[in-house]
Amino acid sequence: MTDVKVGTIDVLLLRRGASGWETLIMQRAEGTRCTGAWEVVHGRIEAGERPEEAAVREVREETGLEVERLYNVTVQPFYLHMFSAVMLAVVFAAFPREGRVTLGPEHADAEWVSVEDARRRLAWPRSRTALDEALSLLGSGDAGPVEDVLRVR
Repeated sequence: MTDVKVGTIDVLLLRRGASGWETLIMQRAEGTRCTGAWEVVHGRIEAGERPEEAAVREVREETGLEVERLYNVTVQPFYLHMFSAVMLAVVFAAFPREGRVTLGPEHADAEWVSVEDARRRLAWPRSRTALDEALSLLGSGDAGPVEDVLRVR
């Protein structure tokens, strides 16, 4: 039997750069799953943890950055055959406080890149789609008339 589980989060870290929006992408380290792939912040939701709590925790663990503002963007399904489970990833966009990126052991490199560069380099199509959705909703710097519905913190 296949289960359906809300078990992971993805977080798109966004900031305004000199020539437009930038997002942080990270390259998976040697000896981890998907070695060499470029991804956004991704992680499991721990027992008793809400998805937004997991998002803030994973940003801190994977990048060393603190989240200033957090928005929910979408939910995306993917199948994990080793667990016979359809996982639902709750996708957030975050605006981090200024700071230096400090990578955890899962990643070998990180770069703030243009949206166009991120679209070319991100391994997962769902991350490219989520990035487009996040910028559609937050392209003005906030969620405008739907701020009260999308802003988590």
